[in-house]
Amino acid sequence: MAGLMIKDLTVLPVKEKSKPYNKLSMIYIKDRLNKIFTREINSPTSIFRKVNGNVINKLALFISGNLDRSCSVGIAGETASGKSTIAFDIIDKIQEFADNKNLSDVITRINIDDYYYDRSDMVKKAGSFAEFAKHYDLDVPEALELELMKEHVSKLLAGETVYLPKYDMSGTAKRYDNFNRVKPSKIIISEGLFALTDKIIDAFDFKIYVDVSASVQKERFYIRAAERDLGDSTDEVYMNASDKARIYVHPTAMKADIILSGEADREDYKRFISEIIELICDVHNI
Repeated sequence: MAGLMIKDLTVLPVKEKSKPYNKLSMIYIKDRLNKIFTREINSPTSIFRKVNGNVINKLALFISGNLDRSCSVGIAGETASGKSTIAFDIIDKIQEFADNKNLSDVITRINIDDYYYDRSDMVKKAGSFAEFAKHYDLDVPEALELELMKEHVSKLLAGETVYLPKYDMSGTAKRYDNFNRVKPSKIIISEGLFALTDKIIDAFDFKIYVDVSASVQKERFYIRAAERDLGDSTDEVYMNASDKARIYVHPTAMKADIILSGEADREDYKRFISEIIELICDVHNI
């Protein structure tokens, strides 16, 4: 949430190895993860604002294969917090690894914004998206069909192929249903304002919130508003987004396993993901 500055970073204990470990053992993997996370947490430019202690154990279960299924990641945060950028950087890094190793079906992105209800008739009636946005609230969970998204995530985790919708962000408010055919993958990642709200949060194994200062968030918002041609409605849209974020988005930070800095250097995120990938390659001799 804008202005949230959590300083109580969890420092995870690092165990000393007394003897060689089986690389697939939980002890070995958790020790390696502890070192990776602790080093990042203690960095002066850490990507983390907060990490819950259960993250290490849960991640180790997936890496070791003790949890033998796909894992799902939900990333929330208010508008212009950096959640989409972070999600894309994670996806790009993992996909780059998959391409280099000729691995298929490694990661799938589900965009929560694609689940906005079709309101194209209302835009046409209003005459423009700017006029439509003055009278229709896009910044509440009820503006999206989150139940359908949870169903799609659950089916992918169960190994089923699904057809995802596609929402036109150019200003038509048109949603095309059954638009993208998506096969199950090892990792399913979703990001959006309401990723950690009650209707959808249970779909995710790892719950992430992206925090950003109020000044940075506002600057990013106005740049995006200009790109979307919101015109003289920009101030009103911003105030509504901020007000609704305080009600619906900010409280979800308390449900997050991890709170990330939306202002951290993008290269730091990529480096951290690379370290996790390196551990996976070591454990599974990839």
